[in-house]
Amino acid sequence: MRRVWARPQLTGEAWLQGVPVDTARDDGELEELCGSPDHQGLCAEADPYPYAEPAALLRPEDALVICLDEVQDPRNLGAVCRVAECAGAAGVVVPKRRSAEVTPVTCRASAGAVEHLPVARVGNLADYLLAAKKTGAWVYGAARDSSVHYSAPDYEGRVVLVLGSEGRGLRPRVAATCDELIALPMRGRIDSLNVSTAAAALVYGILQFRPRPLDKGS
Repeated sequence: MRRVWARPQLTGEAWLQGVPVDTARDDGELEELCGSPDHQGLCAEADPYPYAEPAALLRPEDALVICLDEVQDPRNLGAVCRVAECAGAAGVVVPKRRSAEVTPVTCRASAGAVEHLPVARVGNLADYLLAAKKTGAWVYGAARDSSVHYSAPDYEGRVVLVLGSEGRGLRPRVAATCDELIALPMRGRIDSLNVSTAAAALVYGILQFRPRPLDKGS
């Protein structure tokens, strides 16, 4: 952080030691500075978000990478990043165009997960999936009309999970690049889940189906 503006009662916080802190006149000033009423009493000037190198996410032999195909809501991106970080995923990949970026809104929705989880941007998602397959990764796309139950694949080794936007789902070329399309069971009257909810169910399902224990301490 280069500089921080804060409510008077927050300027003495221990974690702000060593950072230039200005006392904000009121919440209106904070809202104007950060462009949002969701400031929680603080606003910081920081460097641009440091996106990760896409290929680096696939280096671990058991890497689990989540790709989002044109998910444009920054809150959904943040929620997926929160799931990915909590589950110990290697990172999240998004396209550079027509997709949400890591913004303050994304950061807040992620509960700070984007500060710990590598997030990468790629020019062409389908090309990234092809490159991932060359490393030995298996690529699975979430598609509600697939007949393959999400518990069917063998998720050992490198795995890339691709989720599409809530409206369109996966784009045709992205779907065609996947090794297999998988689906969660839908037993109610609504036939789809929010992308972050689907990500949570699928990611933790993948961890459960892997041969090694789910818990870190096991």
